[in-house]
Amino acid sequence: MRETIDVGLPPLKQPFSWMVRAGGVLYTAHGPVRADGSIDTGPIEQQARLTFDNLRRAVERAGRSLDDVAQVLIYMTDVADMPAIDAVYREYFRPPWPNRSSAGVALVVPGMKIEVVAYVAA
Repeated sequence: MRETIDVGLPPLKQPFSWMVRAGGVLYTAHGPVRADGSIDTGPIEQQARLTFDNLRRAVERAGRSLDDVAQVLIYMTDVADMPAIDAVYREYFRPPWPNRSSAGVALVVPGMKIEVVAYVAA
């Protein structure tokens, strides 16, 4: 059975939950969403920091830490941004690193350059 976790971010217009716990795993997805629900469309470093800040907030609201993140999927609109994203990623995670996959994609919100999905041990 699914349990929705309140992560303190505003509801979005899509049928979407910020975090769900099911089967002993936390499932969560984040982008550069500000507290008021608007999207940061600034430089990739700024968007990445806000995205990982949102991820950290969600994980902590569920009573866990970023050390409990088992896998991160990174979606970016420009693969040339990977070095900048990696630099920010290292500010949030430490060895042993979570399993990770990264892909270049088209994101739905204009100007949004990054989105992450994380699986967290509950």
